[in-house]
Amino acid sequence: MTPAVVQYNSNDTHTRVCKHASVYDTTTFSPSCPSPSGRALERRVRQRSRVDNPVTTADLAANRVLHETLLAAFPEAGWLSEESADDVARLQHDYVWIIDPIDGTKEFIQGIDEFVVVVAFVVQQQVEVAVTYNPVRQELLHACRGQGAFCNDQPIHVSATSHLPGALVLASRSETGRGEWERFRDILTVRPMGSVAYKLALVAQGKCDMTFSLVPKNEWDICAGTLLVTEAGGQVTDLQGQPFRFNQPETLRAGLIATNGHLQAQVLRLTQEPAA
Repeated sequence: MTPAVVQYNSNDTHTRVCKHASVYDTTTFSPSCPSPSGRALERRVRQRSRVDNPVTTADLAANRVLHETLLAAFPEAGWLSEESADDVARLQHDYVWIIDPIDGTKEFIQGIDEFVVVVAFVVQQQVEVAVTYNPVRQELLHACRGQGAFCNDQPIHVSATSHLPGALVLASRSETGRGEWERFRDILTVRPMGSVAYKLALVAQGKCDMTFSLVPKNEWDICAGTLLVTEAGGQVTDLQGQPFRFNQPETLRAGLIATNGHLQAQVLRLTQEPAA
């Protein structure tokens, strides 16, 4: 499932990335992708120091294939991945891959189809190419800056909702479980869902109106989805309303707000209201 090639006149690196099949093909690496029935889910889980953040052998295998394939094709790029030790040498690169081999590992383990393979290519701190793939739902989303966003080769667009009351927000399943979304239920329709990256993909497809989080997220969680949403006509900012710059020394970001654009200012004000 490879998206149509966009034609460019330039020969620079990020143009080559947009046109290079390996960027899309590696997201469908089969060892990390269960069948739709979930029979291929990897059950051998090794726990990290945080109990709520598991890593499977599938994460590590997918990370290895992505690393080998993408850096072989683009050796001039730096590397940042959830499943690789961080090398500060990436900060010296104008071009950097930012990867999450499986975002939504807990859902992957549980057989819930809310996880994705995430690939982003960053040029001078801006996302230029984004790919997000849900192997169960067979949804391959991609975007190149200035060229729009697509799902399975079809253009996608954010929703047209302009009124905040009743708007559909996809919320972190963990955050809702901790009661952190109760303050928003009187005004918003709150639907829990796993994987930050997949929530951003659904905002880009217009299947919800927004997602936001007031707790820290890593660059690999939000990088690709930021471009998907903006290229689909939406807006993504930090909690102060500022655009993101990626490949920073500190990869953990304070939070994010991603909407269809019409709701951005309203949601920003809502999140800045003190909790009761």
